[in-house]
Amino acid sequence: MTGVVGNPVRVLVIEDSEDQRDLLRTYFEKAGCAVVTVKNAEDAIPAYRETEPELAVVDLVLPGMDGWALVERLRVDVPDCAIAVTSVLDVRKYPVACAVLPKPFTRAQILQVLENSVPRWKAL
Repeated sequence: MTGVVGNPVRVLVIEDSEDQRDLLRTYFEKAGCAVVTVKNAEDAIPAYRETEPELAVVDLVLPGMDGWALVERLRVDVPDCAIAVTSVLDVRKYPVACAVLPKPFTRAQILQVLENSVPRWKAL
């Protein structure tokens, strides 16, 4: 599936590892999404205010504000944004979210997250 060129699904990726950020960007862009990436929670706040993402992918282990705190803040600040949590940690330690992406993740898992978390993506 691919997004409509003029109205792609907006995804915000918050990931401190450059390799993981690039991989997530590639997977989501190949799925037709418009992707913004940041390396920490502090940079995520102005990014989500500006881009109004439909999906935020949050790594839990971040420098500064951690992913758990960012997930709580996203819920308040952008209540309509779906949240997918990614980490190498045991999934039982993840906060409640729309989707989980345990590392290492696959392209198929990314597509499943989009299908389950962003209903509009299926229609594009």
